[in-house]
Amino acid sequence: MNYQIIQPPFTLVFREMSKKELKAYNQWFHDILADRINVLAIAVNSTAGFDGWKPDYVPDSLDSLGEWFASYAEARQRTLEEIADIQKRSQFPINVPDTELTNTTFSLAMDIGMYISQVFLKNVPSIEWSQPFGNVKFVDYGQPVLIGFGAAPFNPVRMMVTLAYGLVNHGKNGKSLRDIYNIWYAMVKK
Repeated sequence: MNYQIIQPPFTLVFREMSKKELKAYNQWFHDILADRINVLAIAVNSTAGFDGWKPDYVPDSLDSLGEWFASYAEARQRTLEEIADIQKRSQFPINVPDTELTNTTFSLAMDIGMYISQVFLKNVPSIEWSQPFGNVKFVDYGQPVLIGFGAAPFNPVRMMVTLAYGLVNHGKNGKSLRDIYNIWYAMVKK
């Protein structure tokens, strides 16, 4: 696969970032969005069987993109130090999985999140970007999210990272990307 991993110039620990840093992250995210979709398209097109995929922002494009993502989502073994660090930061005793997504998979999830956000925006006029700053404990605090789905915002990157975990744990498959779109589309405020 011909792919360049994304390199955010931020920590991505959103709860610890200042409001100024979060606003800068939001600007960076939107500034690179089109370029990252091009990077994604090159990666998908460089894969045999997917050379005809086009980022045309129609929901049907998510079908083959989901199949492609399923074939590239990977995990790696966590180090003992990583596991100990996660356990130390947790307020409660937890079982820490011994695997973690690879950097490439995290990057693909971010790029696919950017793409699915554009599919929503091009096909659902009532959807728009927002950046919640209310409660620092809110799961999407300070992150670019789409609103217009009713009570809950859609965080495209977080949703794709969650999908990636499902793909590597074999609980999800390539059809799951389109399923996510369909589920959230059904929640759009009409």
